[in-house]
Amino acid sequence: MGLFKLFLTLLLQSLTAAAMAAPDAQKLLAASDAIRNPGQPFSVRVILTEFQNGKQVDSSNLLTFSRSTEQNAQVASLVQFVAPIRDAGKLMLKNGSDMWFYDPATKASVRLSPQQRLMGQASNGDVVTVNLARDYKATILAEEDIQDGESKTRRSYKLGLAAATDDATYANIELWIDADNSRPLKGRFFAESGRLLKTVYYRRFMPQLGTERPTETVIIDGLNPQAVTLMRFSDYTARVMPSNWFQRDYLPRFQP
Repeated sequence: MGLFKLFLTLLLQSLTAAAMAAPDAQKLLAASDAIRNPGQPFSVRVILTEFQNGKQVDSSNLLTFSRSTEQNAQVASLVQFVAPIRDAGKLMLKNGSDMWFYDPATKASVRLSPQQRLMGQASNGDVVTVNLARDYKATILAEEDIQDGESKTRRSYKLGLAAATDDATYANIELWIDADNSRPLKGRFFAESGRLLKTVYYRRFMPQLGTERPTETVIIDGLNPQAVTLMRFSDYTARVMPSNWFQRDYLPRFQP
């Protein structure tokens, strides 16, 4: 009986130590968010380039303005289309669960879905600032070595993310986070049906607004690996932005 009690005591101690050593999945996700997104109002230039079978077929130049709202740590984003010329001046607004597209030629704003494709493999929801820790419930699935977007082996935590809000862009995500520094390394994004929509690699980390952030995101189509969209981020700038920039009614008057 004494040996049995000793065994139980050692087992409980072992389980307690393992639980204390295991990182908190939601905190890991929040730390990864902080690397992707500055914790202050900012703008960033986003260059989208679409490739098919290794050849460039399209590109777009965007300027994104983002700031946190007072409600629930949401992030509001306003996207201004800069190029090509046919799209210059168009706007896309994401505020809470609402997403709108404004065309100055028609002076009309229409509702959008974050899941709709913007260009290539990039959806509308991919070009706005997203707080994953708010929109998803995270669990740790594994600790494993993976090849990152620059073909380097990284020790990582594999997180499973389940949508926790109605305005989450994807139903489920698998996200690999660097175990040493919480950098996002790789993501697999799924539809409600369980179909793989895309695989994403975060790479080329460079100093931007106080920390090293990914300046390139490679998006690979879930069905056709020859369909690739590259997102480049540059010119991160801290800004003071009025709240009315992020209101639908203000879109016709927007001047950055």
